[in-house]
This record gives sequence, structure tokens and C-alpha cells, in this order.
Amino acid sequence: MSRTSSPTGPAAGPRRAWAARATSWRLVAGAAAAALLAAVCPATAVAVPDAVPVPRLAWAACADGLECASARVPLDHRDPGGAGIDLAVIRHPAADRAHRIGSLFYNPGGPAVPGTVALPAMLGLFPEEVRRRFDIVSFDPRGTGASAPVRCFDDPADEQALLAGTAAGYPEGADQQNAWADAYRRLARQCADHTPGLLAHISTANTARDMDLLRRALGDRQLSYLGTSYGGYLGATYANLFPHRVRAMVLDSAPDPIAWSTGRGDQAAGAGALLRNGTDVAAARVLDAFLDRCGQAGPPTCAFSAGTGAATRARYGELLRRLRARPVVVGEMTFTAGSAVEATIISLYGTNPVAQLPTGWARFGATLQALWTATEAPAAPGTPLPPVPRPSPDQALALVCSDSANPPGRADWPALAATARARSGEAGAYFAWADARCADWPVRDRDRYDGPWDRPTAHPVLVVANTGDPAMPYEGSRAMARSLARARLLTVDGYGHSVLANPSDCAAGYEARYLVDGVLPAPGTVCAPNEPPFSG
Repeated sequence: MSRTSSPTGPAAGPRRAWAARATSWRLVAGAAAAALLAAVCPATAVAVPDAVPVPRLAWAACADGLECASARVPLDHRDPGGAGIDLAVIRHPAADRAHRIGSLFYNPGGPAVPGTVALPAMLGLFPEEVRRRFDIVSFDPRGTGASAPVRCFDDPADEQALLAGTAAGYPEGADQQNAWADAYRRLARQCADHTPGLLAHISTANTARDMDLLRRALGDRQLSYLGTSYGGYLGATYANLFPHRVRAMVLDSAPDPIAWSTGRGDQAAGAGALLRNGTDVAAARVLDAFLDRCGQAGPPTCAFSAGTGAATRARYGELLRRLRARPVVVGEMTFTAGSAVEATIISLYGTNPVAQLPTGWARFGATLQALWTATEAPAAPGTPLPPVPRPSPDQALALVCSDSANPPGRADWPALAATARARSGEAGAYFAWADARCADWPVRDRDRYDGPWDRPTAHPVLVVANTGDPAMPYEGSRAMARSLARARLLTVDGYGHSVLANPSDCAAGYEARYLVDGVLPAPGTVCAPNEPPFSG
């Protein structure tokens, strides 16, 4: 195995803006949520008909060095002459126009993170050679951002009132669990009533069909693509709908496509997509690594350290027990045990201050210490706790609930959550109840793609993953590489969600050579991250 050691990021401000928008999905699932009614007919692979008009893109400057346009695509690709929707598109032109290769499409994942927000924030993390040789193009997937966005309520305050009755993070006890199920059942009905024509066409497969129309509009004979997290699933879907149109494709921190879409055998009856994908196991594993390393680093480096890994893990367990007994306010945030678990999972996405997704591990150690200190202070008598804000889950749920099989509302969700908790602790309960949000979703897209995943592509695909990814487990990327007909896995022996957001110069070099020249790294290649946890 070859082993080596990644680009620095753009300004922290845009990165935080993107992270804030991305939090909507992370609060829904940490790294993803699952899907819907089990008794449905199998999906069919519908290509984009040649009769579909190619969008015309009128580019205009919209941000520093970037251009924006709008693209008209069919709402239903089976009916190209019917209703249409407008997609918001953005690009960064290649710096070296004389040696420009073409367009590189980028999807930041989420699901439902708008590309028009993510691309300006993440652009500086792309390898320099890639920025020189490609127009980097992204867009808001249908139903998200500025592309026919799903909005289940005319007044956001009405949605906040509905979600205010749910526990922060995940529910505990029969009363909270019943309130959770009821709220998301009512949310599903509201979405069906409010956007009946749109919800039936929000699948990943339809986003892939949109992307192929955009490829044609840009004049590229084949697609070059980089997708992170859920964006890896979008890439795999495109690769199997349009295998002969793949020029180069980097799938960074992707899920197991079978686990994500349908599960194996009767697996969907017993777990939602996140648990099938092992997201809970990955999060629990990385949490243990964080607490061990925090303990070993000591208080000067990790403020929450109790001196050893074992003592720091015990301290974290005690912190959750205290928060169950009495929530506390730190800054402007109210923390319960559930919201502390949620914040933990999100904070494990980025290992160092460069990543900013949303914080480095050392900074999160300081947050935990602030929570610990707050739980030691006596409660101020008669002081009401401010409400925990609930970012709208509409757009993320509309996408994931269209895509993936899930136990229905009548399933014994408390038992499923208990089984998950036995497997992976609090992360298991968190992701089980994230899956449950799709249990009563009213519709699945008939044109979604459920496989097969092994259609031979015109050129091989490069799958890239961190071994310590808390949202999309490394095993999922290995499964993705095995599932695709022509794929190579590049491993980074490091932590954090996605290699792009947790830089490795070594991996970036291999990615650039592959995207520019089509050269894959040798089988078994392993890279190192630029900055291991607590190194800054």
C-alpha cells in the first residue's frame, strides 16, 4: 500500500454560511434520512427522452468570480411537453481558458444543500489544477434552494409551532415518542396538501436526469462530476442511468447504494436507510475516538478532557445524565440531552479548524466543557428556558422520503430505536428516530432508481473516503466501490465527514490527476490527512 499525506479552505465566513444551511439536513439525519411506504411497485429506469428540450443558459455575474443562470427542465421527464420548473445554476469559470477541459459538476450532498450556496463556500478546497482546467458547475437540486423549493407551510411560524412539540434531537419516553410520530405524520399530510404536484417528482433519479440536461446545455459530450456524501449517491444514480456518458466521477464519502435505496432482502422492514447504512455505528465509533483522543490530549488541548480516554467517556455519559435531569442554556442555545447528542454528531464532521464543519474537535471540546460547567451551576429559580429552534426539514424529507424504503408508521419505532441504542448507544436512538420522520410520507417518486448498481460505465469511477467518517461510514464507500461495475477506492486514514471538507493534499493530488488525465491511484492506496484531530 502506498501512503502519503491537503488544500486549505476558503474564508471561514462563507464556510459557516454553508454549514448553517447544511444543518437543516444534519438536524434531520446527521448525514441522511430514510424513506417511505414499504408496499410499492419497483422503480423503473427512465432515461431523459431525446425530445426533452435542452435548456438555454444565460449567464450573468452573481458573486465574486462566479456566474449564475436559470435552466428550465420538465417537472416530469416522462412528459417533456408538460409543466416545467426552473433550476438555479452557478459556475466558476476555469482559470486557464486556453487549456480548459470542460465542466465539472459538483453536488455538496445534504441531501437538499443548495449548490448555489455550497459552491462559493467550498470552491477553495478544490485542487488548484481542477479549478484551472474546469468550469466548476453546481445547481440547486429540484425541490431545494431556489429550484422550485418544497415549502409545506405558507408561514414558517406555523411549521415552527408544529415542530415545537417534538423533542430536541430525538424523543425519549412514550409521551415524547407519540408526539414525535404525530408531528411528522401531520407534517407529511401538510406537505401532500400544499405541494401535491411537486412531491411526486423529487427523487435523486430525477435530479440525475436534470443534471444530464445541464450537461447537454453546457456542450459537454460526457459528464465530469464530484459529489460528496449524498452527492455520491446522486453520482452513482447518474452512472447507472447514463453509464455511457461518464467521463470522470469522484464519489467522496458515499453511502452503500443498496442499503440506502432498498436494503437487502427484507432489511427494509426492520430498519430505515440510516440504520441500514450503519450511520449510527459510524457516529458512535467516531465519538469514542473523539473522547479517547480528547482524554489523551489533556485539558490544554481539549478542555473537556478528564485525563484519560475512559474517564472522558464516563464524563460525557455523566453530562448527558445531567442534561436529562436539567437542560441548560449556553450562549443563546438551549441544550437537552437530545440536542447535545445532535450537536455532538454534527461537530464530529470536521476534525480541525480548517474544516469548519461546523467546528474543529478542539473547539467542540471547549463547547462540551462549557456545557459541563453550566450543569454544575445551580438553576436560576423561575427562569424559563428559551425554545430550541427547529430548522425546516421539508426539502430534505421530500428528497429522501421519495428515494428509500422505510418501515411504515405502523411499525414499532420505539422497539427499533431500542435495538439501535443497544447497538450504538445514543447515536442509535438519534438515527432511528431520524429514519422515522419518513414513516408516513405520502408519496414515492415512481421514477426513482433502485438499481441495479453495476452497469459498466464508459470510464471508471473513483470512490474516496475517510476511515473515520461519522456520517457516511467507510464501509459504505467500500460497498459503493464494490457495487459499481468499474470503480477504485482511495482511502484517507483520517476523521471527518468527506475528504473535501477535511483536506488531504495526498488525496487531492490523486483526484486532480484522475479528473484531468483519467489516471486512477494504484489499488490499495492510502493517504493521510493534512491535520489529524487536535493537531491545531
